[in-house]
Amino acid sequence: MKATIWHNPRCSKSRETLAILHDAGADVTVVEYLKTPPSRDELARLYARAGMTPRDGLRIGEDGARAVKDASDDAILDAMAADPILIERPLVETDKGVRLGRPPENIREIL
Repeated sequence: MKATIWHNPRCSKSRETLAILHDAGADVTVVEYLKTPPSRDELARLYARAGMTPRDGLRIGEDGARAVKDASDDAILDAMAADPILIERPLVETDKGVRLGRPPENIREIL
């Protein structure tokens, strides 16, 4: 099974999620999203596939999130594309769907 993880190696939840993928024997593509951020369109596609809104994927604890937490989905996507630290992590995509790895066990649904 192939999987892509939008990963931050400094995040414990992201590291735990990556370990679950490896333990499941997945062929994992790791994208360090702070170095190689997804485009606005890619984020919209991922959230739609996950059944999430961009607001669900907003890392609300970040300073920059306060300005857009009550904004439209389009404004949130624009903010995430401009400042990828606002993207909640990790996101995982397989052929079965997309899940946010918070908690990391959520991704088992798409393995």
